[in-house]
Amino acid sequence: MLRDVENHSLPRAAAFFDLDKTVIAKSSTLTFGKSFYQGGLISRRAALRTAYAQFVFLAGGLDHDQMERMREYLSTLVRGWNVQQVRQIVAETLHDLIDPIIYDEAASLIEEHHAAGRDVVIVSTSGAEVVEPIGELLGADRVVATRMVVGADGCFTGEVEYYAYGPTKAEAIRELAVSEGYDLDRCYAYSDSATDLPMLQAVGHPRAVNPDRALRREALARGWPVLEFRRPVPLKKRLPAFSVPPRPALVAAAITAAAATAGLVWYASRRRSTA
Repeated sequence: MLRDVENHSLPRAAAFFDLDKTVIAKSSTLTFGKSFYQGGLISRRAALRTAYAQFVFLAGGLDHDQMERMREYLSTLVRGWNVQQVRQIVAETLHDLIDPIIYDEAASLIEEHHAAGRDVVIVSTSGAEVVEPIGELLGADRVVATRMVVGADGCFTGEVEYYAYGPTKAEAIRELAVSEGYDLDRCYAYSDSATDLPMLQAVGHPRAVNPDRALRREALARGWPVLEFRRPVPLKKRLPAFSVPPRPALVAAAITAAAATAGLVWYASRRRSTA
């Protein structure tokens, strides 16, 4: 198990995790491309383009200009999507798509930070409708994510209300430090991208995880630890703290089975008493 955590006394501290390629092995938003296609939200052409974007992301990550183009593309893509439908699709496919791609090393760090009394905060450029359920799955205490404007009809307008990217992530961390009483010198931050340098510089214990070339160069120059996460392991195979909540269908089946069993017991006892 990776050990990168020390116990500290008060004041409070937190560990801030980027999500994509830091905690999970892929892009959280792009991973749901096929599910959104099957749900009728995107066309086949858009699904193929999303798959290609995932490939580019995995091959070398995205620099600032590519991130901006991706933001513009996704903002246009989601215009008109019903927010409740998006949340339902994410909820129904979350465990199948995200659970298998969570890095074992990241899950261990989350456990260790919690054991040391630190809050765990996911700070991601992906949309809140995707990041918040993943944060809940991981047991995170808080989530900072991009938020899209929702119209009166319950659909995305295509406009961005809050963009959690670059310096904005660092600002969010500093605001949380004030509201939650975190001592940033005692806090940790983890990311794979040079675009997150402001976030890493905001804390006393920055860590580069699977870094892109630019971040690796900066980390080596600054003497920051460089971590390599390579083992995606489903949470349900780990400790009970990460046990997967039962799905509604399974819960319903369990209740039905329990009711049937109770009925059989009652019927058997009736027959014995009658006899």
